[in-house]
Amino acid sequence: MQRKAYVPGVAALLAALLAGCTGGSGGGDTAEDAKPGDSSTTTAAAQPGRYRTLPEPCTVVSNDTLDSLLPGIRQIADEDQREQAYEGEPTLTYNTDRKVGCRWKVESTDATDHLLVDFERVVSYDNSVSDDSQATDVFAGKVVAAHLPAPAASTTPTPTPTPTPTPTGSASPSSSTSTTPTDAASASLDTGTGTSTGTDGDTASAAAIQPRLLDGLGDEAYLDDELSGAGSTAQQRTVTVAFRTSNVIVTIEYVEQPAPLGTTPDSKEMQDRARKLASQLAGAFD
Repeated sequence: MQRKAYVPGVAALLAALLAGCTGGSGGGDTAEDAKPGDSSTTTAAAQPGRYRTLPEPCTVVSNDTLDSLLPGIRQIADEDQREQAYEGEPTLTYNTDRKVGCRWKVESTDATDHLLVDFERVVSYDNSVSDDSQATDVFAGKVVAAHLPAPAASTTPTPTPTPTPTPTGSASPSSSTSTTPTDAASASLDTGTGTSTGTDGDTASAAAIQPRLLDGLGDEAYLDDELSGAGSTAQQRTVTVAFRTSNVIVTIEYVEQPAPLGTTPDSKEMQDRARKLASQLAGAFD
């Protein structure tokens, strides 16, 4: 009896092993069974970023450029203090491979100027996302946070319709020789000397200095311009230029607060200085 009970048990074991071998002879594990750390997974890693290091932020800006951005440096009489002003002060960072920066502050008889240069190297920790793609997302967030206005619409003068010729026989002497105020205004607009030309000029000037996206600077860039303070306090202007090149994001923050009350820093002048510095820094990455 014991032998008869043992034989069916062995047969059942063999049947189970045979079923396991038959079930395992398929095409392998499904995608749902694959684990992120499984060595059998063959997902190709995304490309790393172009840049693996960052420049030294306090030496990347030349003294000539600092003289332009911070005019008060040249007014410092003491040579040691002037050299210290040129050196700048590194910003606090916990990982110099990922983020570095330097700031300058110089006071003069006319204004107090601040300059901040910041470099951030973006690294993706997702194998399916490249460093460049991650940097693109980070930069897009900076653009959204800047709240850039919509581009100013250009105003094009409306063409003046051509008047229909009046038959010679129906024209009266008075109508051919008199000029009404309306006719004079129309003539002024037709020759381009009316007020519409001034409006177009004002609109073009405003569009040229308003916060906006920039072309020709890195892979993508923008400029922001904010004016704070009014009335009895001096107005402080902050111009920010930021651009991305591959997986590095560079931010320049240029601030000026005039010493005399009621004085407004010149927007175009500050923007030109900040953009010139941004172009120099972008060229250093090429």
